[in-house]
Order: sequence, then C-alpha cells, then structure tokens
Amino acid sequence: MRQAESPAAGFPARGRQRGPARAPAPARAPARAGLLGPGYAELAFFLLFPGFFFYQTLLGLGLIRAYLGGYFAVISLLMLPPLLLSYLRRLQVRHYQLPRVDAAFLAFLAYFAAIVACNAAGANPVITSHHVLALVYLFNLFVIFTSLDFDSRRFRWTQLASLAGMSCIVFAYSVDGAFYLAALGAARDPDSVATYQGFSRSYLLPLAVMLACTPQRSLRWALYALGLPTLYINTARSEFGALLFLVPLIELHTARHRLLMLAAFIGAAALIQFNLRDILAVVPSNRTLELLDLSQSSSASMRHELTLQALATIARHPLLGDYASYQVGLYAHNVLSAWVDLGLLGFAALLLLLIYPLCQMALHAYALGERANRRPPFVLAWSLLAMTLMLLCLSHFFSDMQIGAALGAYARYRRGEGHA
Repeated sequence: MRQAESPAAGFPARGRQRGPARAPAPARAPARAGLLGPGYAELAFFLLFPGFFFYQTLLGLGLIRAYLGGYFAVISLLMLPPLLLSYLRRLQVRHYQLPRVDAAFLAFLAYFAAIVACNAAGANPVITSHHVLALVYLFNLFVIFTSLDFDSRRFRWTQLASLAGMSCIVFAYSVDGAFYLAALGAARDPDSVATYQGFSRSYLLPLAVMLACTPQRSLRWALYALGLPTLYINTARSEFGALLFLVPLIELHTARHRLLMLAAFIGAAALIQFNLRDILAVVPSNRTLELLDLSQSSSASMRHELTLQALATIARHPLLGDYASYQVGLYAHNVLSAWVDLGLLGFAALLLLLIYPLCQMALHAYALGERANRRPPFVLAWSLLAMTLMLLCLSHFFSDMQIGAALGAYARYRRGEGHA
C-alpha cells in the first residue's frame, strides 16, 4: 500500500520555510529497490492465476500444444529465483531482522521441507514431488502478497479485465450448464488440460483480492453478480461455497451499520429458502447443486471415507503421523491431511498460523473498534485468512497455496500498521 509521505520523508510541511530539497529518507529508497518493484509481483500474480486460466483455455480448445505442461508448476519454478532474490534483498534492507509473521511461516515451511526430505527415500515419488512443488507455491504466494501494490490502478484494471475475460470464457464454452474444456475433445494434449479445480482456483483468488480491495459497494456487488454464476457454471462446489462465504464476511465487516446489514442477509436467506424451488427451476442443473444435499454426492461420500481413513491413521500414529501412507490423490480433503503427513506438531502449527492472526484481527476490529479495520489491507488479510481456514476445514489439502497468499496479506497488513 502506498503510504502518505511525511515531512521527514522529504516533503516540506505547510507553514515551514522552504529550503533546499531534502533527499528521501534512506530507508524508503532501498526498501523500494529491494522489492524489485511491486510491478514484478503484479506480473507474477497475473501469470500464475489469469495466465494459467488463459493458457489452459487455449490448451483445451486445441489452439496450442502443452509446451509448458500443465503450466502452473513450470511458471512457479521460473518465478521462484527472482521472488527469492526480492525477498532476500528486502531482508537485507531490514538488516536481516525477520518480522514475526515471516519467521513463523518460514519455520513451518522448513519443518514441512524437513519431513519431506526425511521420508523421501521410502515415499511415493509422485507424492514427494507434489509436496516439493507445494513448498514453492506457498513461498511464492507469500512473497507476492507481501509485495503487491493493491492501490495500483494498473493492477486493479488488469484484474478487472482478467475477471471479465475469464467469465466470458466460462459462459461461452459451457455445455448444458457446465464448463469443462476437456469434455469438448478438442485438446491435442488432453492429459495436460486442467480440471474444474484448476480453473476455479485461478478465478477465485483474483476475485477475492478485488472484492477485498474495492471500497465501492456497488462495484463489489457487481463482482458478486459476475463471480457467483461463473463459479456455479464452472461446477467448483468448494470455490462457489467460498465465494458465498465471502459475501457476508466482507459486507458485514465493511458496513457502517452492521446490525442492519445482518438483518438484510437474514431476510435474503429466508427469501431464497422460501423461493428455492422457483430459483432451481430457472438455473442450469449441474453438480454444484449437490451442495443442497451432500448425501446424494458421490464426491462427498468419498471425502467422508478418506476422512475416516485419515482418522484411523492418526489413531495409529498420533504424534508423528504416517507420511505418504495413502495412494496418490487419496488424501483427506481437509486439515487432517496435515496431521497424517506432518504429525501433531505440523497440524498444530498450521492451525496456529491461521487462527492466531484471525483472533488478533478480530480483537482489533471489534473489541477495540480501530478505524483501520475497514481499510483494504485489513479486509484482504481478514477475508483470505477466514476463507482459507474454511476451505481447509471442509475440502482443501494442508498445502493449499491460498495459505501462502493469506499469510502474505496478513504480513503486509502488519507491516503497514507498524508491527514487527
């Protein structure tokens, strides 16, 4: 976030005698240079999320071959060296004094990496490679979200145009109310085409950033009106539910009269419930509607079975877990996956990383009533942390890349408020 310049930063104060122009404060210029510019973080964000969506669209339509494989891993590895250099140069400016948020997150990554290294020899290499890439994703997203200039008009317009383009693609290539490019059969490398999870991930995170950083309520509601049908057609139940979760989370937090807004949401929910049959009659039917009755969902049943298997593994290995003790892809789709792979310490550390910041922010926002709690840095960190924790509890794996984004947003908020 751009901060207002003070007289001490080289701008003469009103009423003072103007003298020779003063040089900028020494800490300001190196800090800017140490980031390699927020523009690079903006480029990395665009390439990793909208870029993935557009690449996969070209791939699914058969317009290109899979020159970059599935894209995300290759781009993440290419982004890692400059992002790492950016982070190290920022630490150099701070005389290598790690902020507490950074230290906690990096300690978790180091523990995660140590577990992977210690078990790599006897574990399934596919699972090990997935975890190594997850470490890259988590670090990259953390650095990006501590570096982005969310006030940049270029960034905002780029994201708005990207969201509009991604929504147009979803609506244009949906078939029978569902968007799934692999089903078109046009791809020349069908094994590299992403599933709905990949497309929804690349849509939800830019949308969440725009919502949190948009003070105009009318524009936020326009984005809800665009995002909800897009994710519905994309058939991504977890991400659709996450956006539904964000609507009251953001609006209640930014509202001037929270009780009135809460009453409005309760009334809207009751109205929807009362007219649910009529609503379902006019919307296209797809797997997203399984959210209304998860007992009829084969995916929900499978996830329940995987959760039971994770609990059985935890019961046998309560302290250290049992790293990679499942078949590829058959992991618990919730935070218990951390206990299975990282043991009790890793599980507790992950929960603490997310819950402590939320408690701290809730204290400042509601108990102390600080005005800064309605500013975009706070709202972004607050919404990403809450959404990430919700997804971890219900459907996502413990190494979900949104963890890095959420903690990066929180670290940026803490830095802007002058905390370590």
